[in-house]
Amino acid sequence: MDPYKYRPSSAFNSPFWTTNSGAPVWNNNSSLTVGTRGPILLEDYHLVEKLANFDRERIPERVVHARGASAKGFFEVTHDISQLTCADFLRAPGVQTPVIVRFSTVIHERGSPETLRDPRGFAVKFYTREGNFDLVGNNFPVFFVRDGMKFPDMVHALKPNPKSHIQENWRILDFFSHHPESLHMFTFLFDDVGVPQDYRHMEGSGVNTYTLINKAGKAHYVKFHWKPTCGVKCLLEEEAIKVGGANHSHATKDLYDSIAAGNYPEWKLFIQIIDPDHEDRFDFDPLDVTKTWPEDIIPLQPVGRLVLNKNIDNFFAENEQLAFCPAIIVPGVYYSDDKLLQTRIFSYADTQRHRLGPNYLQLPANAPKCAHHNNHHEGFMNFMHRDEEVNYFPSRYDPVRHAETFPIPPPVLKGRRDKVIIEKENNFKQPGERYRSWSPDRQERQERFICRWVDALSDPRVTHEICSIWISYWSQVFGAEDSISPECETKHLKAMLAWMFRVAQLHESQQGHVLGGVVSGNITATNKVVLVVPPFMNPSFHRLPSVDSVVHDGGDDHGNPKHNGADHGGAGAGAGGSEGCSNTSMSVSGHGVSSPTPLNRLAPSDVVTWGGSTSLPYHPYWKQEQQ
Repeated sequence: MDPYKYRPSSAFNSPFWTTNSGAPVWNNNSSLTVGTRGPILLEDYHLVEKLANFDRERIPERVVHARGASAKGFFEVTHDISQLTCADFLRAPGVQTPVIVRFSTVIHERGSPETLRDPRGFAVKFYTREGNFDLVGNNFPVFFVRDGMKFPDMVHALKPNPKSHIQENWRILDFFSHHPESLHMFTFLFDDVGVPQDYRHMEGSGVNTYTLINKAGKAHYVKFHWKPTCGVKCLLEEEAIKVGGANHSHATKDLYDSIAAGNYPEWKLFIQIIDPDHEDRFDFDPLDVTKTWPEDIIPLQPVGRLVLNKNIDNFFAENEQLAFCPAIIVPGVYYSDDKLLQTRIFSYADTQRHRLGPNYLQLPANAPKCAHHNNHHEGFMNFMHRDEEVNYFPSRYDPVRHAETFPIPPPVLKGRRDKVIIEKENNFKQPGERYRSWSPDRQERQERFICRWVDALSDPRVTHEICSIWISYWSQVFGAEDSISPECETKHLKAMLAWMFRVAQLHESQQGHVLGGVVSGNITATNKVVLVVPPFMNPSFHRLPSVDSVVHDGGDDHGNPKHNGADHGGAGAGAGGSEGCSNTSMSVSGHGVSSPTPLNRLAPSDVVTWGGSTSLPYHPYWKQEQQ
């Protein structure tokens, strides 16, 4: 009898029930009891084993990307890039490599709907002849933060409130108000693409910057992009509610059913390449994960195609136990100094060892399909058969040797230890370019984007300060391009002012705040303009940072200008950033008013004013807004 012939597998089922150790079970319906009514005996080993296994069926849920679906297929090279990399699986057109792909939502739990506004994971495991290569990305080409130090806090902010277990906008907006680098990511998340129609109709991206190295040792920075051949489709709010209400696993079902019907999903792989010697030529840092590489300057180069033509055999074994890690690479592909990638190299493997155990790479879905050998052995759940006597290296009794050398990035690293933010933050330009690039139905798409932000900012716990910061950020985004045509500038200005007006309405009614602004240049009204000046008791006036104040006053890239008393209304304004008022009067001598004057008296006679009344003066615009 070969003791290794019948390894644990459903393919070798016994015709009758057995215990895990193979002993026959003659009754799988009733517990062993004293008499017909009990009590149950602890010696009923099959009962104890059955319950103990059931109690341990669930492994720890992924901290992020808990909800997901997987499929298998192949990657085929269609274009020669051997001049860029010595990776074996990219060696020539026509080469095919088996893959397994996992799609996922990011923040929400394992059983959450697949119609929530959330980034989507797009992870590909290549089973190459030189070992596995994990390309772990998302459906968006950028990320919220550029330094992994912020990653745990970011996830905590996006996750439900630890007290109520409810995801709340005020927590998200509070955290990211400290990180304007997130603006670019929000132009994707709050855009229509924030809710993909399903996994087949969404793009993928490696997100981080990697390095390709050829046989001569020449290195190039690279970004990976997946483009679906069936196009990109999204769900708007009403569609998402309808689809999610009918089936909270609609994307998983769509993927499974499409493959089962022979309608195989396919993506084209493209890369962008930058010579590291040229990285200083750009107004952004190519290793900054919050930035994209402009395709008009760094064009997409086709590489191959990904086809998913086989459904997984078991959801738990090939989805829940499937594990990815950006540290798993092959010769010809290497990391870069991308700060987020450097953090992910450790974090992903660490969380898999916690979730699945130290031998998670022995699980069939994670194990390489090529020959492999090392002295990593034993530990929890080790099921690799080993019969060698030498488990150390080197040894004259073991013929195993070092592999052939392969090139790694050649630059010599030199610098001082430090904890700093990168020099080229440039947080506002690319979000503005993306906002202005939307087409078709550009105006409607921008309107939906603004409405989603108004909805988020309407959270009752979003303070006036947080709201002001976000308006400051987005005003800089909308005005971050110097070459906007006057017509486009007017449209963006209208959109921004409409947004500020709506948020002002929300915060005026909820917290007693009014937001305002100053528009430079001549404004021509086509109809009668109604100005509403609400009186307040003891109001405070806070001056928000403008684009000019940030650029010309030496402010930083976080929207925080450097104030001084002379520029902002004297010592009082310089110290506190506001001017105090008593009753309904205000003293703003630094702004051209020499003496305290009641607010209502500052208005011309044709301005409608009200005080003490809860109803607004009638005007057709108000009626239109309420509708």
